[in-house]
Amino acid sequence: MILSQWLIFLLIVQLIHGLGTWKLYTKAGRQAWEAFVPIYNAVVLMTILNRSRWWTILLFVPVVNLIMFPVVWVETARSFGKNSYLDTFLAVITLGFYNYYLNYFTDLSYVENRDLQPKSSSGDWVSSILFAVVAATIVHTYFIQPFTIPSSSLEKSLLVGDFLFVSKFHYGARVPMTTVAAPMVHDTIPVLKTKSYLFDDHKGSDSWKNKLQLPYMRIPGFETIERNDIVVFNQPADTLLDMNDFHPDRNYYKPIDKKTNLVKRCVGVPGDSLELRGGVVYINGEKNELPDRAKLQFSYNIEFKGQLSSNEQVYSILRRYDITDGIGYDSTSETYFVQATEEAAAKAKNHPNIASITLRKDTEGRRDPSIFPHDPNYNWNTDYFGPIYIPEKGKTIALNLEVLPIYKRVITEYEGHQLSVKGNQIYIDNQPATSYTFSQDYYWMMGDNRNNSIDARFWGFVPFDHVVGKPVFIWMSWDKNGKGFDKIRWDRMFTTVGGSGKPVSYFIPFLVVLFAGIGYSKWRKRKKAK
Repeated sequence: MILSQWLIFLLIVQLIHGLGTWKLYTKAGRQAWEAFVPIYNAVVLMTILNRSRWWTILLFVPVVNLIMFPVVWVETARSFGKNSYLDTFLAVITLGFYNYYLNYFTDLSYVENRDLQPKSSSGDWVSSILFAVVAATIVHTYFIQPFTIPSSSLEKSLLVGDFLFVSKFHYGARVPMTTVAAPMVHDTIPVLKTKSYLFDDHKGSDSWKNKLQLPYMRIPGFETIERNDIVVFNQPADTLLDMNDFHPDRNYYKPIDKKTNLVKRCVGVPGDSLELRGGVVYINGEKNELPDRAKLQFSYNIEFKGQLSSNEQVYSILRRYDITDGIGYDSTSETYFVQATEEAAAKAKNHPNIASITLRKDTEGRRDPSIFPHDPNYNWNTDYFGPIYIPEKGKTIALNLEVLPIYKRVITEYEGHQLSVKGNQIYIDNQPATSYTFSQDYYWMMGDNRNNSIDARFWGFVPFDHVVGKPVFIWMSWDKNGKGFDKIRWDRMFTTVGGSGKPVSYFIPFLVVLFAGIGYSKWRKRKKAK
């Protein structure tokens, strides 16, 4: 829905509210017209309900308002003496239209200064849980979101099993675009295995579900994405349940905020010219210098010698050199292949049971059809790619048939224009075009694990409207291959994602502050009791 459509929709909702409550407003000592004035009627209603006016804000916060609306429907009935379980059930099951019955077919008296405490222990529990969900949803949506590292694309900076806190406010929190959705759940509801949101999955459909989507809006942040920042974003080409099997020119459609969350390193920012040479990124012709915590990994073939009776012996040797990712065996060549840093590979060569370690690289000029822009005129692969210009908002490029494959998806998919080609002439929105001006910034997101990462080399640019936030803190790290207490990576708990030098754990200081706070709270209570 566009903004004008949303305004009309909200006005209709206000009219429905006014027609169903104006008599109740007058019985509470207010004027009938106050029930019809948008926003103001909500402020007045909070006064009638004897609730704080800040509830008004919650009624206009997407997703949160889905929780608040039933609360207000029930509270309205209770403000006029309707406190039974049946009244509560009818208020919720009729989606608030029970108020029409109260407004037109009953003679109720307003309960002024009513007791806001629940009448039963079950009511107290429901109230507490409800507002805990509201508070958590606000924090999750606009401030901090928990995130788990699902893949090894950023080894050794972030490990599989790291639990992160991702800041939404650094780059600016994005207002939820999917308005009818379960709170704090992403694409699928656990256990039920069903969509967590109401939306039609066919792009371009006129379904009423699609019309409930808000336009893209973002609260201003206090940072911009800088080169080499680690960023959480929605995968632009997310089309299938299996992350490893996607098709950029898809028919299956997801709202932006419900696409799969990924975490990669931003190696290219708007305006950069990016190129890969042997898997190494060059920006504007110069080698990109990564932070000292970042460790590039490449793919290696390893041949062993001597008596090795099991794979566990192989894994044990490799773990000595911190080679733990992407270990596999090629039965044809009878060699193992792994992902490792150059430093680890160099040290491992000296082990008496390792015959050789050979770097695996693609050939410059060989075309990989799975690589962006998926066009036969571009002979690019995961190791040799580009140069390519990363679009910057407000910048104009010359548009011709040679560069069109690179920017076609930007123009049509991300910026919503119609594009066609007739002969040698490009048409945008049915108008001849020889240039194009970008309407938003784009970024190039890649994994440090260069041969074991599905990233921008496969789907291309990441628009800013797909950016979720900035990982700032590792609060927990779980090693599935560990045993007992070793399953917890204690040295990674409560460490920062950014910064230089070896990560420092703040777990012990956290425990000290936590127990000090608990002790102080108990001391205060005892003192107050005396």
